[in-house]
Amino acid sequence: MAAALQAQRLFLTASTSSSPSSSCTARRPRRSTAAPCRAALRMPSGLQASPAATAPADLALKLDWIDARAGAPTAAAARDGTAGERLRAVADAAADRAEMHDIIGRQRDNWNHLLLHSTNSLALAASAMAALAPVAPPIVAALKASAGALLATAAVTMAAFNRIQPSQLAEEQRNATRLWRQLERDVSYRAAAGAVVTDADVQEAMDRVLALDAAYPLPLLPGMLEKFPKTVEPARWWPRRRPQPQPLRSRRSKSFGRRAGSSSNGWTSELEEEMRGLLRVLRAKDEHQYLTVGRLVLTLNRGLAVAGPALAGAGAVAAAFIGGGDAGGWASGAAVLCGALAAAANTVEHGGQLGMLFELLRNCAGFYRKVQEDIEAALGEADPERRENGEVFETKVALLLGRSATDLRQFREMASPSFRDEDIKDYAGKLF
Repeated sequence: MAAALQAQRLFLTASTSSSPSSSCTARRPRRSTAAPCRAALRMPSGLQASPAATAPADLALKLDWIDARAGAPTAAAARDGTAGERLRAVADAAADRAEMHDIIGRQRDNWNHLLLHSTNSLALAASAMAALAPVAPPIVAALKASAGALLATAAVTMAAFNRIQPSQLAEEQRNATRLWRQLERDVSYRAAAGAVVTDADVQEAMDRVLALDAAYPLPLLPGMLEKFPKTVEPARWWPRRRPQPQPLRSRRSKSFGRRAGSSSNGWTSELEEEMRGLLRVLRAKDEHQYLTVGRLVLTLNRGLAVAGPALAGAGAVAAAFIGGGDAGGWASGAAVLCGALAAAANTVEHGGQLGMLFELLRNCAGFYRKVQEDIEAALGEADPERRENGEVFETKVALLLGRSATDLRQFREMASPSFRDEDIKDYAGKLF
């Protein structure tokens, strides 16, 4: 015990001797930002209460530094965990949206079949009654009234039917289901890949969700997409890219310039020319083709959408004059003809699913527009090191277009300004 007290006295004496002014001036203890420590004094075994045995050389001071931050999550780790949870919430919402669009798509496809057959049945039954009315004088009034009522109902049904275009609604939901499932896969893979999830990743996923909601709305009325737009534009289901500020080192492009064969992050001057030529072909041929055919389909659909209800309404008016002398025969024939033509127009429009065809053409044009914007975004980045790897990007574009990577080399010459759009004969896409 005496040895321990003497060792403690030696330790304190050494401490106070290092700061002689501590006994003269009382200082307020400062809060240290360093990690705390645990001190232990170890004495050799068999130490006796003898002055010779308590020399400082026989004593050992053990310091165990304690890291107060060990085991405690840092602010950055907490933010990463929150971002990961938010990204998983986006994936869950995308899965739910995909299920909703799938259910509603099947429902609206059923609408198309049911309304098509029921409206045609109304028009054809009314035509048969109008044809029988002149040869059945005892029941001519009943047949005339029935034919008029059925044709009027068919006209109203066709007008509502043509307004909402159920076949187009079903195609919207089918495409939306595919895109929501694609978004779910992308977000789920990103969240489960083990990489650090940032707020920028969450914001990008949220932008894609909002863009899909706007492109394919769930409500029927209001909020439904315009079925007969004045101008035909490609469908857009991806967010618009925000301009990224270029750092000074990126503005001074590290590109390989015109040195043939040089490569940076998989990008070569030949690959850039290849992408520029492909971009020109996509804009001049593929997208233009689908927009042109879409305008023709829209014009035909708009004409049939007006003709069907108009013919059925005219037949209902003609049925009111059946049985009135010489004019009654003409009225009966007019009612029969108008009812048959109304059923034919309705069959061509909805049996042929012109609304679905128009939406399909818009989606195909939108598909090629998205490929164009992806290429423009890659080429717009001055620093190749900040782009996606060139070989990977080329493979992705080739797969999207249904081609091999070597097939894309033929578009390299089309990037030249001397190559005219009229000389472009082939299409970039082979998938559809």
